[in-house]
Amino acid sequence: MLTLVFVTIFVALLFDFVNGMNDAANSIATIVSTRILSPRAAVIWAAFFNFVALFIFGVPVAKTIGTGIVMKDVISVYLVLAALGGAIIWAYFFCARLGIPVSSSHSLIGGLIGAALMKGGVGALVLGSGMAILHSKIFITILFIALAPIIGLIMGYLIMVLTLWIAKEFSPQKVDKVFRVGQLLSSAAFSVGHGGNDAQKTMGIIAMLLYTSKEVPFVRDYLYHYNDLQVPFWVEVLALSVIALGTLSGGMKIVKTMGMKLTHLKPIGGFSAETAGAITLFSATALGIPVSTTQTIAGAIMGVGTTRRFSAVRWGIAGNIIATWILTIPASAFISAILYLIIKQFI
Repeated sequence: MLTLVFVTIFVALLFDFVNGMNDAANSIATIVSTRILSPRAAVIWAAFFNFVALFIFGVPVAKTIGTGIVMKDVISVYLVLAALGGAIIWAYFFCARLGIPVSSSHSLIGGLIGAALMKGGVGALVLGSGMAILHSKIFITILFIALAPIIGLIMGYLIMVLTLWIAKEFSPQKVDKVFRVGQLLSSAAFSVGHGGNDAQKTMGIIAMLLYTSKEVPFVRDYLYHYNDLQVPFWVEVLALSVIALGTLSGGMKIVKTMGMKLTHLKPIGGFSAETAGAITLFSATALGIPVSTTQTIAGAIMGVGTTRRFSAVRWGIAGNIIATWILTIPASAFISAILYLIIKQFI
């Protein structure tokens, strides 16, 4: 059991690393496409501010992952390992290799749902009954699959309109100069939001693992009050460090899709998109809602693009991304369900 716990923690951190690697594109796409920073300088900038999130947020998203998806009496090392496997296979081996931006967050949600359904059926999920389902963390998280890009789009559009109105009396050269600096700040804010929301998913997964592994010597004395989900500080530091390292590794194929294929951006547009994305991420994290940074920034970029003209956004590419969002939870759930059967059979 001890070996399996260590293996599962390693897989959780691998998921965290891949999350940072894939979502590096979300943090740096606009700042690279507007040529404010080189790709390498941009990922260093983003990685640093990923880690800064340690000092800003608590663990509300970790609590959602740890207590709001799967019933606590269903949690096991096998379930956590299968959930992580399903998320990694779908997000990395399928989507990232094709250069399609995908939500690692919703891949993990799907992974948890699939493994839980395979183990205990619908009763294994934290859903409630009747109208209570509408207040469940699962429903709210799935709802934000649709809402996050729409919120990002609306915020991106409104902030772009506002900044264009403010900048209308200045020369294009002056506007570019000001917003090249402004985009450094907006990119930093978005990276903090990314680290704060996404790393907490790994924190929640590891906390679940600790809960179900009390008999293992190195966690036996860990006081874990499940309903309040106490996440050890070392887990917070580890999760944020690993996601920052993942960000450092890049993900340039996805950068091209996010920053260069959706629409053409100038510094003022990059600033507006990142600011819209950062506001959305900060708000969702404060509410404990796991959201997709991919969805958020893609929606914001599309919103900025529509201020020029509707056709400025390449909606065909956007449609492919949206199709992937819709498929993510059922696809990762299916994979994790199969993995759970395999793991239970052979481990």
